[in-house]
Amino acid sequence: MQYVRLLRRGPVLLLWGAQTLSVFGDRLYALAVMWIAWQKSGAGAMGLVAIAESVPYIVLGTVGRKAVERFAALRALALVDLVRMVLVAALPWTWATWGTEGLLVSAALLGIGGALFDPNLGALVPDLVKPDEVQAVSGLMDLTGRIARVAGPGSAGILLAIMPMAGLFWLDSATFAVSAVALAVLAKGAVLAQREPAPTPTPGTRPRARILVRTHPETGVALAVHGVGIFTGAVSMAMPALLTTRLYAGAGAYGLVLAAVGVGSLAGNAVAGNVRLPRLLPAVYCAVWAVSGVLLAVTGAVVSLPVLVAVSALSGVISPFLSVSLSTHLAQFPPAARRRLLTVDQTLIRTAGTVSMMVVPALAAGHPRAGFLIGGTATAVLAGSGCALVAWWAKVRKPLAVGEDVRELVRD
Repeated sequence: MQYVRLLRRGPVLLLWGAQTLSVFGDRLYALAVMWIAWQKSGAGAMGLVAIAESVPYIVLGTVGRKAVERFAALRALALVDLVRMVLVAALPWTWATWGTEGLLVSAALLGIGGALFDPNLGALVPDLVKPDEVQAVSGLMDLTGRIARVAGPGSAGILLAIMPMAGLFWLDSATFAVSAVALAVLAKGAVLAQREPAPTPTPGTRPRARILVRTHPETGVALAVHGVGIFTGAVSMAMPALLTTRLYAGAGAYGLVLAAVGVGSLAGNAVAGNVRLPRLLPAVYCAVWAVSGVLLAVTGAVVSLPVLVAVSALSGVISPFLSVSLSTHLAQFPPAARRRLLTVDQTLIRTAGTVSMMVVPALAAGHPRAGFLIGGTATAVLAGSGCALVAWWAKVRKPLAVGEDVRELVRD
């Protein structure tokens, strides 16, 4: 297992351990903040909190390129985590003092921190390893979220039995502190210091997303398919309605479905990070989204709970291939271009997710079977078309090697 070999290296182990803990803390925070929002102002406030956290990703990804680039170093990211540590620790007091308004402001500020942190860390991770180890380290970092999704809800229930709700925020704050220390330590390491890009790129070295997509259209297709998949995948929020109206099942069945997805994703991650993927990764990425769409459509047609659990487990198995294939492909770009593309990706999926959450779950809840069938079919058709388009481009033209014609890629 390449994971084991990578974790024997101090820098990789330190970063992976700190980020696993941090992402786990984020799951506790998400559960706590949504519960507080619902308790304070109902379901509408829950939606507003989610929107408030997503808007900074959209704004900074669209017009805040220079702001994001100022944090393109491990020391700067450590500072971001320290600020997030303070914001999360103070959130119970903010909520008690200013109510829902304070909660929304805190969510927006934390969203700004995430918008600055996520694409920059994603751009730095590939520099930890050799080029032929990028897929494995991408799978290893993807594993942090898989573990958190499985362990987070259950751990939150256990923790709330022995501590108040505010304790979850303090725990998340502590994980940000651990992450900040780990990033600061890595920033001093000789291995990373030599590869770490300058915190503030000079004029003429900031790649434009338009030029990157024009010179590498297959990457643009993959990012567009990602946005489509996030938008149509929002129908999965109607799973409780599908279980109730079609299978006459309750909360226990819903928990079983979520568990199947989680277990499947852990198993799939072990394969996705270690098996050799085909070289045309954008085509692989779109093909996996097409399979995901088929499974989503099949979900709407199931007639028994065991079949639904099996389909959910398969959906979980293939999901890591999405993250690993896209991350591995983007890691082939130079650091500045890689960071820009990751920012564009974050902007697309946050925009798609925010818009879809406003309309798709509500529509699908009224007709859950039709919602899953339509959403899954749309995903399969559009992703399959993207896969065919990428494969066609690869045959009719010589693909531009990543990093080729650097002057055009970074022209400002």
